[in-house]
Amino acid sequence: MRADTEDFLSLFLNDTPLIDSRAPVEFTRGAFPNTVNLPLMTDSERQQVGTCYKEQGQQAAIKLGHDLVNGDVKAQRVQAWVDFAEQNPDGYLYCFRGGLRSQICQQWLHEAGCDYPRVTGGYKAMRRFLLEQLDKICASNKLLVLAGHTGAAKTELLNAVPGTIDLEALANHRGSAFGKRATEQPSQIDFENRLIIAMLKQLHRSPEKPIVVEDESRLIGRCAVPLELREAMGRAPLVRLDSDLESRTEHSWLNYILRKSSEWQQELGDEAAGFDAFVYDLRDSLKRVQKRLGGDRYVELSQMMETAIDAHRAGDPSLHREWIRRLLRDYYDPMYDWQWQRHEGRVVFQGEYSEVLRYLNSAHI
Repeated sequence: MRADTEDFLSLFLNDTPLIDSRAPVEFTRGAFPNTVNLPLMTDSERQQVGTCYKEQGQQAAIKLGHDLVNGDVKAQRVQAWVDFAEQNPDGYLYCFRGGLRSQICQQWLHEAGCDYPRVTGGYKAMRRFLLEQLDKICASNKLLVLAGHTGAAKTELLNAVPGTIDLEALANHRGSAFGKRATEQPSQIDFENRLIIAMLKQLHRSPEKPIVVEDESRLIGRCAVPLELREAMGRAPLVRLDSDLESRTEHSWLNYILRKSSEWQQELGDEAAGFDAFVYDLRDSLKRVQKRLGGDRYVELSQMMETAIDAHRAGDPSLHREWIRRLLRDYYDPMYDWQWQRHEGRVVFQGEYSEVLRYLNSAHI
């Protein structure tokens, strides 16, 4: 039998398949990539055992657990673990602390003729390891931040450069008030775990190169950029991507109108329902910035948006460019220019798309 492991770095770098034996509610709160939730107990069973433990002690709780997970229920769960182990012979299993639950899983697997190793310390130790690595990475001053006006195609540029970290992809959100996607965002813990693992992989592949990330605000949708990373990004050198208003309008139109409406339709599987969801999304996004726009400007932009929605519903999405151009020019650009004044001294390179792409792909960074 392979030995239990506490080599967390190898687990994450190698995308090792893992059985998470915690209850579904724990898994939903936060887990790791390449992990399948095959719980020892359901949420209800776990709650009953926890109550018993508090009132009657460990032995009574263990007995109750065995009573609850017995017979056909036990056989089904063990078979699910065996199937996973056979499909993933290099994997491991874990529970919250690497204690009783994963030991029971391991024992029942053994009794079924399948020896499968555990992660020592379980979820808690792996999570602590990742947070410690984040602290080390942020203290190493190995970040490079890509900045630029809203709509400048920063994310697309990052994705054209090997080894960069796409924070928006990890958060499943496009970053602005209009950045919601048709599919759900990950939990905060899932976002952090994915982010730190991506950073570890980048450092492992190219330890001499900086980690390039996009300039983001504190929140990407509902996912918060970890404080340590935000502070490190605030110290890091900047590369500024320049783009004119018309190019940014066109890029935003493609992303937030054509692609977003298509995403909603694909997600809901119905053209009419998808378009209605897309329209609700647009209106809600504009409402999110209503206070900062001011009453008169909000009313004007809202009317322009409604005109564009009507035309889009009739088959012509082009009018959306008008309110997008106005929003970029009168709202996003002044806000960005005001914030940018504090950061100009950190710029190490500035240029248009092709120039910045060439710089980020060069050997000297």
